[in-house]
Amino acid sequence: MELPDWLLDEARDRMESYDVEGFVLGQGNENAEIVIVGEAPGENEAVEGQPFIGRAGDELDKQLAYVGLKREEIYITSAVRSRPYKWVKTNKGGKRKANRKPNKKEVLAHAPILDYQLEKLSPSLIITLGGVAYERLTGRGDKLADVLGEVIETPIKKFQDDEYQLSYEKFSIFPMYHPAAVFYNPKIKEDIYASLDNLKAYLADHSLIEKP
Repeated sequence: MELPDWLLDEARDRMESYDVEGFVLGQGNENAEIVIVGEAPGENEAVEGQPFIGRAGDELDKQLAYVGLKREEIYITSAVRSRPYKWVKTNKGGKRKANRKPNKKEVLAHAPILDYQLEKLSPSLIITLGGVAYERLTGRGDKLADVLGEVIETPIKKFQDDEYQLSYEKFSIFPMYHPAAVFYNPKIKEDIYASLDNLKAYLADHSLIEKP
């Protein structure tokens, strides 16, 4: 998807003072009815310029296959387009860059890009991966475990006139854990697949996949 140069330049200017690297615009079917919104690129994504590659990408592909979807059928984007990092010490006494959660100002810096993409895509369903993406769109502070796997009909936050405003129209939001979450907490696997079962049923009921 092509974006106006001014929109990209504005985002880069706003991110200039933060420890971030790379830029991942998004990828997928620009006529998709389903959009996935993640948090931010990791190291591999920042290097390759593609969303969700490596272990997290493999896990996402596995979850998509479980509900009957393929990457080429959807569009994948994120709340933040550049990899937020922090310096951490290594065991050998050196330093390396490690991923970190994006802060609210970094999310805001890229908010107009996400707004633009969602307006162009006009999806029937938005799947948010992780709390950052969920809060960015809904403005709600729900604990993710409490809304996991539910379809939430809600206006979404858009950045207009130097502040977030809620959209007039409502969108269907389906909150999910970030695919990488299962690597750090294997106990949530059962909850993940219960939510995927709910997603699969919703997709079938709304003719977004073929009914089994």
